[in-house]
Amino acid sequence: MAVRFTVIKRCSSSHARRGRLHTPHGTVETPVFMPVGTQASVKAMNPHELLEIGAEMVLSNTYHLFLRPGHELVEAAGGLHRFMQWPRAILTDSGGFQVFSLSPLRRIREEGVSFRSHISGETFFLSPEKAVEIQNALGADVIMAFDECPPYPAEREYVAESLERTLRWAERCRAAHRRPEDQALFAIVQGGMELDLRQRAVDRLVEMDFPGYAIGGLSVGEPKELMYEILEFTAPRLPWDKPRYLMGVGAPEDLVEGVWRGVDMFDCVLPTRIARNGTVWTKRGKLVIRNAACAWDFRPLDPECDCYACRHFTRAYIRHLLKAGEILGLRLTTYHNLYFLTRLMRDIRTAIEEDRLAEFRNEFYRAFGNGNGREDGEGGR
Repeated sequence: MAVRFTVIKRCSSSHARRGRLHTPHGTVETPVFMPVGTQASVKAMNPHELLEIGAEMVLSNTYHLFLRPGHELVEAAGGLHRFMQWPRAILTDSGGFQVFSLSPLRRIREEGVSFRSHISGETFFLSPEKAVEIQNALGADVIMAFDECPPYPAEREYVAESLERTLRWAERCRAAHRRPEDQALFAIVQGGMELDLRQRAVDRLVEMDFPGYAIGGLSVGEPKELMYEILEFTAPRLPWDKPRYLMGVGAPEDLVEGVWRGVDMFDCVLPTRIARNGTVWTKRGKLVIRNAACAWDFRPLDPECDCYACRHFTRAYIRHLLKAGEILGLRLTTYHNLYFLTRLMRDIRTAIEEDRLAEFRNEFYRAFGNGNGREDGEGGR
């Protein structure tokens, strides 16, 4: 098998588990957050810096690499690992979400999806078979089945029809997969906000016996309480001995809640996106570094953080860089945010190992708040 997953500790107070994902490019300690390198690059970071912060697995995107530079070029370069000089594990998304969210004009058929490139306007066609072919060429350790991600809100009839198509596409992806010995193909559980459809997706996909399962169609605009409800229902119904991946979720409180409900893997563009806009996470909540309050603040971004940015630079200096349009400013905020999430996951793993995740969760919320915009220095939850 391309990947093996081992559960080494189960939390006594929740569905959380501590595990290891063994891949052709090293062992990934779980629960894990994967920085997103959509176009074979994590924005503002080089591979050495990612290794320095402790990243063990990154994500790249099939849709974007298909359009530019093309999977044939990446394959000729020796595959994605060599092309981007990343020695550890890589996961590639199937491109389905981008087809449905970025393409201004698209047509969904049973065969696949015709869409126009958001770059050039040129028309392309992506089928389950083509999505797997591209990912086989890219050479990631974990690849994803091609699916349709329904919007929120959506009519139940549409979600049910979309799910059945996604299930048929999953079977076609499995049949098209040409590198099972060194690439693990994960299926994606859809079903919108309908619990019975989520159960239908779990039942059918588990029957197909994929080496791992993702939970898709969340964090698409629904209230967080609803996301947690769907997650609470879905994650524990997936096989105990297979990795569970929650797609596109990366706010600190969502990582804590996802792990609590049994998720092993996460990814999101959020930490790098908000960093470029001048916002960082600290143990005491969010900090908008562009704010005037930071102009004469000579403390680190987070006095409780030991990352490179916090060890060497002040809020005043980083704010100056951002206001002056200096690239170093957004590089430092990006470094810090990715380090923050990497350290958070490391601390969560330790808490599970020591069977004190419930205590850790309470301590996290007392310090960080509930994630609804509380600024650094304000009160607790």
